[in-house]
Amino acid sequence: MRIARFSTGEGVAFGVVEGEFISTIAGHPFNQIQFTGERFPLAEVRLVAPMLPSKVVAVGRNYAEHAAELGNEVPEEPLLFMKPSTSVIGPGEAIAYPTSLSQRVDHEGELAVVIGRLCREVPRERVKDVVFGYTCANDVTARDLQKKDVQFTRAKSFDTFCPIGPWIETVLDPSDLAVTTTVNGEVRQSGRTSQLIHDIPALVSYVSAVMTLIPGDVILTGTPAGVGPLQVGDEVSVTVEGIGTLTNKVVSRD
Repeated sequence: MRIARFSTGEGVAFGVVEGEFISTIAGHPFNQIQFTGERFPLAEVRLVAPMLPSKVVAVGRNYAEHAAELGNEVPEEPLLFMKPSTSVIGPGEAIAYPTSLSQRVDHEGELAVVIGRLCREVPRERVKDVVFGYTCANDVTARDLQKKDVQFTRAKSFDTFCPIGPWIETVLDPSDLAVTTTVNGEVRQSGRTSQLIHDIPALVSYVSAVMTLIPGDVILTGTPAGVGPLQVGDEVSVTVEGIGTLTNKVVSRD
C-alpha cells in the first residue's frame, strides 16, 4: 500500500495512492485504514512530505564505497547523527542553497525507514513489527561546513535539507533495492541496499537502544558512493526500486 500526504488547497490529508488516483483516509494511517469516500486524480492534488517526523535519525558511512570516497574508515557500529524536523520537505519543493554560508552542497540519495509504532530496545527479530514502511530521501549536506565543523549538525540541518517522498510504501522487502540519484537527468549515484554495512534490522535495533522511536519517525539508512555537488538551478531526483522517485529543484536561499 502506498500512503501519501496531499493538499487539495483546502487542507492536508493522508491518502492511499491507487494508480492515478488517491483515496482520502480518516486521521492518521498507523491504525486500521478507514476511507472517507473522497477520491482525487493524482494530477489534481499536490503531494507533500509523506510524514512529519518528530525526529530524523541518519546513519553515516553505511556503504563502504561512500566511506572510501570521502577518505573515511568504515565504522564498526552505526554512525548516528540527527536532522531536525524543520529540514523536512516533500516532493516538488525547493532545496534552498544557503549560498552566503556554504559553497559546497551535496546530494545524498537514500532509502528511508518510517517507524509505525512507539518502540524502544527493539530486538532484530521484531524490527518488522515496528516499521510502517519505506520512502525515498535526500540527505542534503553542506560538505564544506561538515569538514570545517568535524561533527555534522550544522551541515545537515538547514531548512529544506531533508526531502522525503513521494509516498510511503508499506509492503516492501528492503534487503536488495536499487538506489539511484540523478542530477539534471545524469546518473550520479547507483547502489543497492544489499551493500549496506549495517542492514535495516540492525539499524532500527541500534537506534531504538538509544532513544524511543514514535510513529512517523524517520531513519535514513545511508548513501551509496557518488555523492557530489549541487548548483542553483539543478533538478535532483532520488529513485528507490519498488517505491518511486523523489524530485526537487535547487534554488538560492539568499
